[in-house]
Amino acid sequence: MTALTLNLNSVIQLTREQFYRLCEENPDLKLERNAQGELILMPPTGGETGKSNSTINAQIWFWNDQNQLGEVFDSSTGFTLPNGADRSPDVSWVEKSRWDALTKEQKEKFIPLCPDFVIEILSPNDSLKKTQNKMQEYIENGCRLGWLINRKKQEVEIYRPGQNTEVLKLPQTLSGESVLPGFVLNMQRILY
Repeated sequence: MTALTLNLNSVIQLTREQFYRLCEENPDLKLERNAQGELILMPPTGGETGKSNSTINAQIWFWNDQNQLGEVFDSSTGFTLPNGADRSPDVSWVEKSRWDALTKEQKEKFIPLCPDFVIEILSPNDSLKKTQNKMQEYIENGCRLGWLINRKKQEVEIYRPGQNTEVLKLPQTLSGESVLPGFVLNMQRILY
């Protein structure tokens, strides 16, 4: 099952608060909203994608716990990007000073900023083109590093501001570069 996009703009244009309440009142649905206000219903992932997501999140969490440079978020966390889209990356990280600058209320709802780092894991039924567009959207909204992991093709697309997308085939590891200094993601349990 692929993601379903609903354009309700001719009927209702949800405010940020209304969209947040819609998500809270329907916790069994994973919803995103693009910059045009269209709702995107995301199906649950399969076992392999969920396992990869947990493996990645654990590695980043342990690195962050040791370094205390920011906050790590899972796929259920909503971010309201500067362009108005509401997105939930599979894995994300926000630098500490940016997180600390938010109010308690901002931290409780969808986070009103773009993460510094995001990972999207392409599920078997996801559209590669739509996910690539989402990665580009993150970069255009302030993300400093993004990884699109395509387990089926056993490759990773690396997104950086002002640079062409880099594609790595069967990488053993991925570096967090200057965004996540010292972080190295072990790809053994993710691609192989």
